[in-house]
Parts: sequence; structure tokens; C-alpha cells
Amino acid sequence: MDISKDKLLEMYRTMQKIRHFESKARDLAMAAELPGFVHVSIGEEASATGVCAALRKTDRITSNHRGHGHLIAKGGRLDRMMAEIFGKRTGYCKGKGGSMHIVDYSLGILGANGIVGAGLPIATGSALGAVIAGKDDVTVAFFGDGASNEGTFHESLNLAAVWKLPVVFVCENNGFGEFTPMATVTSVKDIAVRAKAYDIPGHIVDGNDVLEVFRYTSEAVARARAGEGPTLLECKTYRWEGHVVGEQAFLGGGSYREQSEVEEWKLKCPLIRFEKWCAESGKISSAELKKIIAETEKELADAVEFARSSELPSPSEVTDDVYNIT
Repeated sequence: MDISKDKLLEMYRTMQKIRHFESKARDLAMAAELPGFVHVSIGEEASATGVCAALRKTDRITSNHRGHGHLIAKGGRLDRMMAEIFGKRTGYCKGKGGSMHIVDYSLGILGANGIVGAGLPIATGSALGAVIAGKDDVTVAFFGDGASNEGTFHESLNLAAVWKLPVVFVCENNGFGEFTPMATVTSVKDIAVRAKAYDIPGHIVDGNDVLEVFRYTSEAVARARAGEGPTLLECKTYRWEGHVVGEQAFLGGGSYREQSEVEEWKLKCPLIRFEKWCAESGKISSAELKKIIAETEKELADAVEFARSSELPSPSEVTDDVYNIT
């Protein structure tokens, strides 16, 4: 697949934004500046970036508890995202959503979700809505390997397959559901093989190779847009950090994985792999990459300052934007 230089630069910028944002969020959480739990996706930047690079603005995504990267890749602003996880009024959800529930309908972000597997049926419903409205928009459902064992996974894939809905199911398989190794609770080695049960394409993708993710997603999106139905993509990747920032405090100093495993995956860093590819292919110069890093560092610093200086919502606003359906 021939990818334009502008698209390549865009993907590198997105991966850098995710890496910088997540690293800073981790540090702020450890310094007790952020309220609530924070789940970061350091090491998984290529899957979010490659998938969303294949989408257009009117396409939609659903995300999960580890969703900052998805939101950034779909066009989310660092300042409003940072303000949201600080709990400030200037955040995407006025400080009420926090790290796990950021939404921006104008960008096609239907929301991150703290309930495991909850985004799958929402994405399926979104795809159905596009069909009913006569649009060719595609919806992507991001979820983890743990969610592939939820009933919502099977129900959503089955319905999407039966109705040939324009949805792409993206499993970011990082090997762990919270603190549990996937192999101990899942009957198959590869989640992608479950696509066979629903007679839809299923592909195993190198989730740390942004170009491969982009290629497979582009094919799946084109298929969905043409009315040929859903695809299941399994991006094999790995999170460098724990399930949640600060988990050491309640794990009693123990660990559920070997440090050697973490270090092995760090050698497969998505950003370094892309930088090496750029050098070998001659597509992008080192100076151009360094310029993006410098610009990202400034954007993030500005985002943190914006969040810190923003106001907290007033207690009187606690019931604003809250709805009861009876």
C-alpha cells in the first residue's frame, strides 16, 4: 500500500501525542494530581493510530477504560482531554466523565466506557443507525482480550454479521485482562479465529506496526463501507505499564508478570520501529521527526497548564446534564 508522506507524518505525530499524553498522565496520577483511576496505553500507540488513520471524521468509534489513545487518534484535543481527567469544567465532559468516559460526538467519539465489553453493542447500534440513515459511515469498536470473553462480544458480532453492518471490531490483545493472563481464561490462542463462527473475516495484526494496522484497517473499512459487513481485527500488542496506575499499592509489592517480559516488548516499541522504517526507506528525515517531537512536547505542556488553570465545576452543577429515562 502506497501511503502519502503527509499521512505518514500524521501517524507519527499521533503516536507521539499518545506517548507523551499517557506518560504525563501516569506521572500526574502518581503525584496524586489526578482524581480517580487512570489506565494508560504506553506501548500500544500503533493500534489506535493505525486504525483511526483509516477513518474519516464522520466515522465513529467506541472505546474502553484504556481509551486516551483512541480519543487522541480520532482527533481529540490534548488540552480538553487533560482538563477532563483533572476534573475541570473545561474538559470534554465538563469534568464529570473523567479518564474512562470522554465523549465528543462532533469527532465521532461515542465515548470511552468503564464497563468491559460495553462498547461492542454500542458500536453495532451505531453501524445500524448509519444504515438506516442511508449513510456509508463506519463504526469501530475498540476492546481488549478480556472483553472477547463477554457475552456482548458474541452477540454484537453475530448481529453485525447477520445484518452485514458497517462495523470493524478491533481487539487490542495485550495479553492480560486486568491482572489475569489471557491464556488462563481463554480457550483459543488467537481471538481472530472466533470470526469463523460468524462467517466474517478475522485477521491477526502486528499491533506494534502502525503501517500494518493501517493497511488491515483500510481493507476492513472499505469492505464495511461497501456494504459487505463487519471484520474482526486482533492487534497483538502489550502495555508497558500496569493495568492501572498505582496498582503496586494494592498488589502488595507483588507482580503478575515478569519484568523480562516487559523489557522484551519494549524492544518492539511502535515509535522506534516507525523511526527505523523511516530511516531505512528514506521517506521521512530525522529532522522532520524531531520537529514533531518538539511540537508535541509544547502542545502537551500547554495542555497541562490549561488543565491546571481551569476551574472546577461548581457543586451546584451536579445534576446538570444528568437525565433519567422512565
